[in-house]
Amino acid sequence: MAEVFLGHLQLGKNSHTMDWQSPAESLPSAFVSEALQATLRGTPPVSGAWRDGDHLGDRKFCQVGPFTTEHGDHIPHVRIAYETFGELNADASNAILVFHALTGDSHATGHAGPGHPTAGWWTGVVGPGLGLDTTQWCVVVPNILGGCQGTTGPSSFHPDGREWGSRFPYLTIRDQTRVVESLADHLGVSTFAAVVGGSMGGMHALEWALLFPKRVSRLGLIATSAVTSADQIGGNSIQIEAITVDPFFSGGDYYDHDEGPYRGLALARRMALVNYRSPTELNERFDRTWQSKVSPLGDNGRFAVESYLDFHGNKFTRRFDANSYMSLVGAMNSHDVTRDRAGIASVLGALTLPSLVLGVDSDRCFPLSQQEELARHIPGCLSGDVPELLETPYGHDGFLIESERVGASLENLLATPTS
Repeated sequence: MAEVFLGHLQLGKNSHTMDWQSPAESLPSAFVSEALQATLRGTPPVSGAWRDGDHLGDRKFCQVGPFTTEHGDHIPHVRIAYETFGELNADASNAILVFHALTGDSHATGHAGPGHPTAGWWTGVVGPGLGLDTTQWCVVVPNILGGCQGTTGPSSFHPDGREWGSRFPYLTIRDQTRVVESLADHLGVSTFAAVVGGSMGGMHALEWALLFPKRVSRLGLIATSAVTSADQIGGNSIQIEAITVDPFFSGGDYYDHDEGPYRGLALARRMALVNYRSPTELNERFDRTWQSKVSPLGDNGRFAVESYLDFHGNKFTRRFDANSYMSLVGAMNSHDVTRDRAGIASVLGALTLPSLVLGVDSDRCFPLSQQEELARHIPGCLSGDVPELLETPYGHDGFLIESERVGASLENLLATPTS
């Protein structure tokens, strides 16, 4: 059964050759062969974080200095890892700020290689002649605070010489957004031509426009929300629990151990992947296909979809850190643009700048109703009081997979005059 199904996938117009370094988010779901599974044999590292001393890859660094969180916690020194794609012009007026999603990083485009375990997550959108055309624009992509790919996070070293681990402060979306202002200053960018983000990155983009309205000319909000819902918080809580119950989590202080909480992190990733894809895609890609000739009906075989989730959960542990995952998910839970402000109509009503609000029709992670709320209240929404609709079978990850259509929407945003 597996061989027949794989052949069917290879004939599809969206089929891709997969290798273990490809980011799962940027590819349609596909059958995972036994040979591909074998590339991930062996125990994952204690943490998949980029660490000082590792190959720099294409990273650059901005030294922010001391930072105090909304909660009142103090970080003695913050460093931001970032990448730029394209060249800044003389007055830095062609800069675009892009915020990554939950498990992304600064490597928005480019090949996998030294320092970058995965290829770029938006390679079809960022580049010469693409939606974010790097012959015209300079695209700036920071790794967000609390992340694990060069920016200060739980796997970074505390001043006492040990990793922060369980001592790392609680962060909010606003904390993470405020830190990036120092990067803009470092680059000499007074106003970004556009600030863009999808999913969690859309939360940061939205907060940027609210916190620093004079430092953004256009806004791109993709598959995101104004407020994290109870449903989303509930799903996030289960993922956090999956990590903390791993016996090797050790309360978050596992970095000097022989084994880390990779089982819990892989399980959290599997839970998330189910939400990132639509039922239609998973059903059509996998149906009830067996992974091998061994039956999953009592003979210890596996369904192909189980192996797909296992493989990508296992792969994820090799490029991410469990504490960072929890820190970022916790920040997502904090997201509420009305917190300590006014009602949603008043808060979003202040956004008169040209704004793309793009929703995915099959998204069950950030349902379309959340983008409808954004469009209804943002006066500058380019599509009126309804979001622009991306019809795709790929669910939430559609904004990462449907590069041409997302790129066209961003081109339209960038072509829109500003007052």
